[in-house]
Amino acid sequence: MSYSFEQHKIVGAIEADDDYWRGLEDGVLRLPRCASCRGWTWPAHFRCGQCGSWDFDWVAVEPRGRIFTYTRTHYAFDRVLERREDVPYVTVVAELPDAGNLRLIGVLKGDEADLAIGAPVRGTIDPPSAKSKFYPALRWELER
Repeated sequence: MSYSFEQHKIVGAIEADDDYWRGLEDGVLRLPRCASCRGWTWPAHFRCGQCGSWDFDWVAVEPRGRIFTYTRTHYAFDRVLERREDVPYVTVVAELPDAGNLRLIGVLKGDEADLAIGAPVRGTIDPPSAKSKFYPALRWELER
């Protein structure tokens, strides 16, 4: 079965991040960069917080970085019951040097033996599924 972002829009979203989700559906991490001052912005907004421009370029970025922080989840909360089989799991916030050190969140994929703040990670994009509420999912894997 095929799913698309357009079929599963986030309820209450301001839609400034639509190109992010479309990029993930295409298997590409795209992030907004101001067309005027060239500053990176995340979370996505309609207007640049640095210079006030309304124009953004959505730039393909290599999903590589370092762990800024992480947390281990031991309970399947109401909004993520789809992940109850994965408990416990680790959620990582990774800092991306190729995108002005923006920070992106994703669930850790694979072994967590070398899990530490500052550890290098590489992102992969999982296709939409029931587990991800039919959104593509950015996942982080430790680089060895």
